[in-house]
Amino acid sequence: VGKLFDLYRQFYKYDSNLIVSTNYIKDRINNKESKIFIAINDKNEAIGFVQLYETFGSLDLGKIIILYDLYVEKGYRKNKVGRQLMIRSHEYAKKINAKRIQLSTATDNFIGQSLYESLGYVKDTDFYTYDFEIK
Repeated sequence: VGKLFDLYRQFYKYDSNLIVSTNYIKDRINNKESKIFIAINDKNEAIGFVQLYETFGSLDLGKIIILYDLYVEKGYRKNKVGRQLMIRSHEYAKKINAKRIQLSTATDNFIGQSLYESLGYVKDTDFYTYDFEIK
C-alpha cells in the first residue's frame, strides 16, 4: 500500500518519497489510527485503497468517518474499483454505527466528484473549509 499511497500523494502534486509514504501507512496501521481497505487484482497485487479516520461530530452526537484518501491505479479506474472501495467504506461505517462519512476532494477532481455524487454524497454549500498550517 505504501507504493499506492506515494502515487496518491503525487496525484495531489507532492514529491515522490516511497520510504516516507510506506512508513506513514505502517504507522497508521500499527497504531490503529486508521482503517485501510485495499483492492487486489487477479495477480494478488494492490491496485487501490481507501483510508478512513474515525472521529466524532459534536452536532451529529456520534461517530463520523473522515474518508481522507481514495486512490486507484490508472489502469483500473474504469473498472469500478473506486466505487467498490467506497461501498466497502459504507459497510464499515454502518458496522461501527457511524452517523456519516465526510470527505473533501480537489475542485478539479471531476471523476472523483462524479463518483461521490453517484453514491449519494452531497456537496456542502453551507460551510467553508479553512486550514491553518502548523510550522
